[in-house]
Amino acid sequence: MKKCTILCNPSSGSNDKEKLITEFKKILKDYGYEASAVYTKYSGHAKEIVAKEKTDLLVSLGGDGTFNEVVSGNLLRQNKLLLLHIPLGTTNDLGAIFGMGKDPIQNLKMSLEGKIKEIDICKINDRPFVYVAGLGKFTDVAYDTPRKMKKNLGYLAYIIKAIKSFNSKTQLFEMEYTYNGETYKGLYSLVLVCNASRMAGIEVFNDVKMDDDMFEVLMTNITSRKDILKTLYLIKTSDITKVPGFYFFRTNNLKIKLAEEPKKNWCIDGEKLKHKAREFEISIVKGTKMLLPKKELHKIFLDE
Repeated sequence: MKKCTILCNPSSGSNDKEKLITEFKKILKDYGYEASAVYTKYSGHAKEIVAKEKTDLLVSLGGDGTFNEVVSGNLLRQNKLLLLHIPLGTTNDLGAIFGMGKDPIQNLKMSLEGKIKEIDICKINDRPFVYVAGLGKFTDVAYDTPRKMKKNLGYLAYIIKAIKSFNSKTQLFEMEYTYNGETYKGLYSLVLVCNASRMAGIEVFNDVKMDDDMFEVLMTNITSRKDILKTLYLIKTSDITKVPGFYFFRTNNLKIKLAEEPKKNWCIDGEKLKHKAREFEISIVKGTKMLLPKKELHKIFLDE
């Protein structure tokens, strides 16, 4: 039998983790895996575990931030592990992107019956992120919302924090950025670097592939509350990349130089980028393989 490690963040979601893992072990056995479970105990623990674990399949059981740690640990390895992510967090953007619903048991079965795909992983100053890095308006909502508040209120906790952010003054930061050999300058209130169509529970982009050696970049200099409200509406009804006041491009190399160190740091996969700086380099690293459900693969991979 092949070996499987279930890595569980006990703080993610409201599920009975022991009961869930017992069910997972039974299902995994039916698919030829002898499974054991390990629980994370502190921030960064998942990264440490994955970097040293000996297993044929690593099942990540937690939120987007947990999976970010799993990927970060996997990239430290010479021999990469096969990964499977089962979402248990509050927003679960990655689960939705991968075609998963709210039932962890069903998500596991769909994944085990799915396909192995290699996905692009982005890095910002050598810190990996799976699907989004953001700087500016609203991006601090994800990491500034207290864990207890998220556990009690779910997605509503983010809405409450977002309303507070909306009512605060929008800051512009001076920035120089270089991609594909060209350098530009400007004042911006928001920068998003993405490798997926969805973030913060909202579909933002169309036709995004996770294996095309490219990431999507969206910037804006919008500051007024009226224009912000208009933009939130347009995200739902229009192609945001063509809305006046927004600047969009695709690349696999981006360098950003800020005139001043930002007051609020980058948000990566829902977590705060810990180190502060004025200069950032964003690139892509290959070699991460995942076991994914089949139903959404044609939307997010080139060869499906």
